[in-house]
Amino acid sequence: MNRFDRITAIWICLQSRKLVTAQQLAERFEVSIRTIYRDVRTLEEAGVPIVSEAGYGYSLVDGYRLPPVMFSPQEALSFVAAEKLMENFTDKALGAYHRSAMDKIRAVLKNNEKELLSRLENHIQINPLHAPINDSLPETLDILLRGISENKIVTVDYQSFHSDEPVERDIEPVGVFHEYEYWYVIGYCHLRRAYRQFRADRMHDIRLTDRNHTRKHGELEEYRKPMQTEVAKTEVVIEVKKDAHRYIKDRARHFGFVSERDKGEVIEMVFHIQDLMDGFPRWFLMFADKARIIKPGIVKKRIRELVGKMSENLE
Repeated sequence: MNRFDRITAIWICLQSRKLVTAQQLAERFEVSIRTIYRDVRTLEEAGVPIVSEAGYGYSLVDGYRLPPVMFSPQEALSFVAAEKLMENFTDKALGAYHRSAMDKIRAVLKNNEKELLSRLENHIQINPLHAPINDSLPETLDILLRGISENKIVTVDYQSFHSDEPVERDIEPVGVFHEYEYWYVIGYCHLRRAYRQFRADRMHDIRLTDRNHTRKHGELEEYRKPMQTEVAKTEVVIEVKKDAHRYIKDRARHFGFVSERDKGEVIEMVFHIQDLMDGFPRWFLMFADKARIIKPGIVKKRIRELVGKMSENLE
């Protein structure tokens, strides 16, 4: 990106947010903070009313607006992919809001850009492996996001993996994230009196209350990292033949994959596993004829048990 394009992009970025830091701009445009300082100064000299708050960041004077936004053909085409993703990876309510926003964006496009979008939209298909949201709750993400933005408690009827019936939980949602084809929310759970992680498709009901959060919460990443490390995990090492490695690599991260090493005829793969009895062993059986367990012995024992039960069922 040349300097002119970068300064224009900074200008647009400043209008799209209430406050943006020099560090955020530097990371986004992959330049030094000193370069950002110079670019901002150039905008100020050109008459753009920028407010600089020491220790906080930059913002535009309230009420200042850019002229109508013009999109490049490449930017316009990216809208189609975004629309398909929103249709398939969010709930119906959020998808409807996005379609409404897209209609407003399309309205300012040139006729040739509208034609480009029309030609492309029937040539992109996205089919998720799982439904990321319970189909009976079309406003799940919408309610969770409102709970976060409005600091309101959300009540959910949640069925964990190990329970037979859903349990009512009052949670103060901190943030949502998409991982391994599912949506999750992290929030303070009043029942457990601790921060917990909930999977959206396991919610049987969800309601936004008028009760405010009882505490001040940090950003999402502050809670994700501790949750990823607080559960004790066991290191599992396997060796996989190279002709099978390419097929299992895509799903390996879902089962705790952390690293691998080429050993000539085989690939050594290392996993950090929480569920040694079901999740990993049952997945391993899919390609067990092309791989072997190096350690630990407990996983070998569990796989032998599963193979024995399979043999009995085939008699």
